[in-house]
Amino acid sequence: MAPTPDNGMQHLSSPYSVEETLKRVESLLQEKGLTIFCRVDHSGEAEKVGLKMHPTQLILFGSPKGGTPVMVASPTVAIDLPLKALIWEDAAGKVWVSYNSPEYLEQRHNVPADLIQNISGAGRLLELAVKSDSSSAPGLSLKNL
Repeated sequence: MAPTPDNGMQHLSSPYSVEETLKRVESLLQEKGLTIFCRVDHSGEAEKVGLKMHPTQLILFGSPKGGTPVMVASPTVAIDLPLKALIWEDAAGKVWVSYNSPEYLEQRHNVPADLIQNISGAGRLLELAVKSDSSSAPGLSLKNL
């Protein structure tokens, strides 16, 4: 993937297919007790109208317990919550997991520093999903996500 300007997005390389990466992400989310609010199959919807695109899926996830206080303190962050992970394949067939960094969300919406921790564990979870040894996540607590 070509370098992009600093736009707040983080990109993780995945050794798995889009479908397998998505399954791994969903499994870890469920294991940590997080809610999966929605799954958007962009490439599947494109195919339904006769258009082609590389496999691209979006998953929205989080925890009302963690996200609600953030939205109460900074209402505009609701446009970026629930948290999102974009799992996509580039033109070369490489699979990526992209998401907004908590620092970007903090700056964009002026989220109080003491509350950004409520949504800051997603990156670690997504990193685990793209590693071959992600079957266990010792010490990782995302109860506030």
